[in-house]
Amino acid sequence: MKNRDAGTILRAVTNPLKIKSLLRGAWCGVGAAALAACPHPSQSTTPEPTAPLPTAGVAAQQVGITPLTLIVAEDSLHWQPLLGERRAALAKGDSVIGTLLKTRAPEVTWLLPDELRRAARRAPGIAPDPDQMGTAILVRGGGREEMLPDPLRNELRTLAALVGAGGGRFMLVPAGLVFRLTAGPPPRPSATAELTVVMVDVRTGRVGFRTVARGEGDDPWTALTRAVKRLTPGLP
Repeated sequence: MKNRDAGTILRAVTNPLKIKSLLRGAWCGVGAAALAACPHPSQSTTPEPTAPLPTAGVAAQQVGITPLTLIVAEDSLHWQPLLGERRAALAKGDSVIGTLLKTRAPEVTWLLPDELRRAARRAPGIAPDPDQMGTAILVRGGGREEMLPDPLRNELRTLAALVGAGGGRFMLVPAGLVFRLTAGPPPRPSATAELTVVMVDVRTGRVGFRTVARGEGDDPWTALTRAVKRLTPGLP
């Protein structure tokens, strides 16, 4: 695929996400307050189905995967002991996402968050810290012609230029991971993992793909695993 066609291919499978509230905040307390202010799935319209990743459009290309910076869970799940310390939970989420994508979509040369971090360390003062970028702002959709805001646009473009052999044009951004109670009382409640994923063209600053991957489980990582698998359907 030639690069000039990539944006067209990605836009063809764009799945715009309409979210009324931006889920942001720190671990536990602030995150719980944000979740409490958002409508429960049972009170909202039926969510759109997960759109598969447009891997055919980026096959044989390098695509960086940015680190997760936002994970929140409803208080009613009582999952704080399962999630653990915030940094450990973010690292576990990165590991689940990266491992599954490399296994299930090997046609793409995925550059995992640790590779982005190493590239950033090699260019202090130039490259942004991948763990401190404002990617969580992309949890909220910006419409059909969605563009990245600055400084995030410039940060992603800089990282793409520094990482790998000559960088790449696209970045996959797991913008946020939310766990919502589905059914069942503690200590083994069931929850739905909602992973907001966007693919961005760092040269133009345009969001070419957006979806929310959903999966259920009675622990965070089973639910996340099932959600990520929805991005690559047709496989076990």
